[in-house]
Amino acid sequence: MQVKQICSVAEITASEWNTLAGRDYPFIRHEFLAALEKSGSVSEKTGWLPRHLLVYDQEELVALLPLYLKSHSFGEYVFDQQWAAAYRQHGLAYYPKALTAIPFTPCPGTRLVLKNSADQANVMRFLFDWIQDMSIERGISSWHCLFPVDRQAEQWQVLGLLLREAVQFHWFNKGYRDFDDYLDAFNAAKRKMIKRERCRVNGAGIELRRVPGDRVSEAEWQIFYRFYTLTYLKNASQPYLASDFFTRCAAAMGECMMLTLAIKHGETVAAALSFIGGDTLYGRYWGCAEEQDALHFEACYYQGLDYCIEHGLKRFDSGAQGEHKIARGFEPVSTYSAHWLKDAGFAEAVEKFLMHERRAVNAYRQNAVNYLPFKK
Repeated sequence: MQVKQICSVAEITASEWNTLAGRDYPFIRHEFLAALEKSGSVSEKTGWLPRHLLVYDQEELVALLPLYLKSHSFGEYVFDQQWAAAYRQHGLAYYPKALTAIPFTPCPGTRLVLKNSADQANVMRFLFDWIQDMSIERGISSWHCLFPVDRQAEQWQVLGLLLREAVQFHWFNKGYRDFDDYLDAFNAAKRKMIKRERCRVNGAGIELRRVPGDRVSEAEWQIFYRFYTLTYLKNASQPYLASDFFTRCAAAMGECMMLTLAIKHGETVAAALSFIGGDTLYGRYWGCAEEQDALHFEACYYQGLDYCIEHGLKRFDSGAQGEHKIARGFEPVSTYSAHWLKDAGFAEAVEKFLMHERRAVNAYRQNAVNYLPFKK
């Protein structure tokens, strides 16, 4: 096997990349990664330097691994700033670091994409050896793989990476006929709470409209982007994504996108953008002109649940964090990241930290189950 490192997904055709990547997980598609690069959202300037890896066996492409050299830890949703601070205190450089992730996207999915006939364990071992050699040669402190699917996380751990665990809240479709059928599984108090929230939105004269990404107008994208930036500005931060990222995605893979618009008296007052996978809806971005009672829950969650039930999707991944999702039926699930640190001393210290952290995370996940709204 041989590795070819490329500085942009544009160096490989969409057809070649997507033949391996498929369509079920939208964020690994060539179109999505290309939109990040072409819009400038991902670049050396933003601290995300693309260095993707292609693995060939006898000149046949057998594996893809998204890879970035990072000069910071923003936009990752797995927080290692304390590790960077510890390096700095000891006079060592934590950056640049190597990162396998989907930028700004904390949605678990395949990170190493393989041809069906490829031996996963063999390819992973080969790539890990290659990445270690590259890191030593180029002065890279570490390599991190964020939000891989469970089976790949376990395999990275077998190869010697440190496994880190976290918790997200996902919804699972248990064959519900409609939203009322879903609410029938709730205890009375939580069922009434959700019905009241939906009634408040309806009573305020707000209409929710779901628009496929390839049918969203330019004016609607501009409105959405204004709301998206307001979400960041309210938290005194700058948005990660450029405006033309969304329009580039819509032009290339709009059938995998859904924009939910909240309209009051003819004016759009909020919007939520989701991506659609093979069996999963991914809730990603939200923004509003002004706060409206319960509108966030309606646009970001209840409309998504309606869509999943109507279209038979099995899961709704609404992103990181959000304990308020528990009362609405989103269940705690484990997510993973895998880490290799070149410095043996720091690797040992991080391993000890992760052992303590894992116990706390597991306790948190088990406790969260007790607050689910379903009938006992």
